[in-house]
Amino acid sequence: MTCGVERWKGRKAVRCAKSIKCARPIKCAKSVKSEKEGAWEAPVLVTGLSKSYSGKKVIENLNLRIGPGQIYGLLGANGAGKSTAVECMLGTRRADSGDVRILGLDPVKERRQLFEQVGVQFQEANYPDRIKVAELCQETACLYEKTADYRDLLRQFKLEDKADSMISQLSGGQKQRLFIILALIPKPKVVFLDELTTGLDTKSRREVWKCLLEMKSQGLSICLVSHFMDEVEMLCDRIGILRDGTFVFEGTVKEAVDNSPYSNLEDAYLWWTQEEENK
Repeated sequence: MTCGVERWKGRKAVRCAKSIKCARPIKCAKSVKSEKEGAWEAPVLVTGLSKSYSGKKVIENLNLRIGPGQIYGLLGANGAGKSTAVECMLGTRRADSGDVRILGLDPVKERRQLFEQVGVQFQEANYPDRIKVAELCQETACLYEKTADYRDLLRQFKLEDKADSMISQLSGGQKQRLFIILALIPKPKVVFLDELTTGLDTKSRREVWKCLLEMKSQGLSICLVSHFMDEVEMLCDRIGILRDGTFVFEGTVKEAVDNSPYSNLEDAYLWWTQEEENK
């Protein structure tokens, strides 16, 4: 069985206003701290992160900080650089330049030590349909030295009665809760979640949101990649909006709205990203 977390372990390594054309990133003054201070206080600290493919910049000079017990939303249109940014932060893809520290560790040079403290749910998680829930949890736990009891996690996320069910028998919401459980098995301090609620109905999405808020209340730091503005408003303490590989905005949801011509996040997001203008 090959899953995202195994691949990571094995790596060596809305509308738009005309005035937005020269938009520059907005930052809240309160969030500006020295790198040395942030390195010790922030579970995730990224400075000057850049990556190119065949000479084309995919992400350029990204700076972000995720505090303890904070949910950070990474936003942007398809192709804006979100997946590359996450891969570079995790060390599964080498950045051209910049510095990343997760829990004070270099994700490339100290990969094994970091692997034991970070949970990851990739957008495309491929698991055999005919493996049982409990078996998948056991397989995942085998990858780590210290783990949470998966049975406790199944109870916490209301899946204890599905322990002997095949993955193929789970609903969409149940699968997503299971993917959260798999990310929590190593008892991480930081979790990366990629498009967690895509394809779910309203009830299932709200169930997943509740799970994330419970994780946050337990002090976990979460990086959440999402396209859903209602989700972002409900969950995120801070957000970064990518356009063409750079942050055009980084701050709180309220600041994103207040610094746009609009009164709601969905329209403000489209203004920042110029998505409607480019149609």
